Amino acid sequence: MRGFKEQSDALFVYVSPESFVPKDHPLRPIRQMVDAALENLSPVFNQMYSHTGRPSIPPERLLKSMLLQVLYSIPSNVKLVEQIHFSILFRWFLGLTLDEPIWDHSSFSTNQERLIETDVATRFLAEVLEQAKRKKILSKDHFSVDGTLIQAWASLKSFKPKDDDQDSPTGRNAGRDFKGEKLSNETHASTTDSEARLYRKSYNQEPRLSFAAHLLTENLNGLVVMSRVTQADGYAERETAKAMLGKTASRKRRITIAADKNYDTEGFVKAMREIRVTPHVTQNPKKKGGSAIDGRTTRHQNYAASQKFRKRIEEVFGWLKTVGLFRKTRYRGVTKIDWHFTLAVTAYNLVRMRNLGVGVT
Repeated sequence: MRGFKEQSDALFVYVSPESFVPKDHPLRPIRQMVDAALENLSPVFNQMYSHTGRPSIPPERLLKSMLLQVLYSIPSNVKLVEQIHFSILFRWFLGLTLDEPIWDHSSFSTNQERLIETDVATRFLAEVLEQAKRKKILSKDHFSVDGTLIQAWASLKSFKPKDDDQDSPTGRNAGRDFKGEKLSNETHASTTDSEARLYRKSYNQEPRLSFAAHLLTENLNGLVVMSRVTQADGYAERETAKAMLGKTASRKRRITIAADKNYDTEGFVKAMREIRVTPHVTQNPKKKGGSAIDGRTTRHQNYAASQKFRKRIEEVFGWLKTVGLFRKTRYRGVTKIDWHFTLAVTAYNLVRMRNLGVGVT
């Protein structure tokens, strides 16, 4: 028998978002880990906000909303707020009821800017890593480091001489003739993002306005333990690696650090050994004067193991650039990009930890 359409709008709804989300949904363990981390950050949130005035969007919901933005590759705050409005799954993840009103995207952006001025993203990453430590899925001795380029949110047309006081040509997308003009970071700067630098990682690539992103991962399960975003130049990878490992190295035990051949320099290898870090760096046969890594290091089995596991860091960069939308940043300035990059790294760790069974009941 044919069924007939019957439409009647209910006056009251007696169901919660919880009843719509399957018990085995992949967001459930992630929500469990996120709630545990945010509960520990509650004292930090209390210090950030005044006890008087109009109530703002709860910082817990702000962070969880931005996590959804990374996990589901949502390109803007407008789209994010729109999807929170009609998605029962998103409402459940944020702890919203079906009839609870959603904030305007402009209010969301304003509250987001205030949160970015703090170090909450770094603290959030630390809390998630504490859960990984308690589950004993982090390596204490073996790490990998690498860097990549993030394309800046600025066009090459905005890269102009620093002493150029002329007004930009009128037109929606005015052209620019670079013929005969030597472009250099010393003499030129972007009028869209002054912190972006013209850089290319190899001679086979065209130079672009970019930032440098750096990761330090542990070799047991490939979780990110530290991240940084800096201005792009030829020394950023090694200098940032030194800074990150300076905070990770232990005086009581020697650790190893795996890296590609870009880190095969006398200065980097010497700096690592001074802080009791064994550099398992890929040898660069084309390096003038020979490789800084000799048989004292390469003869050990741990060196071969480090070279094998360091390739996992490429999987992290691949996830961040595709799912996390960090192939080209949507933000301007090192500080803001670094904050959002740290949050995206935390999202990656949560997905990885879920796949390892953390938070699954």
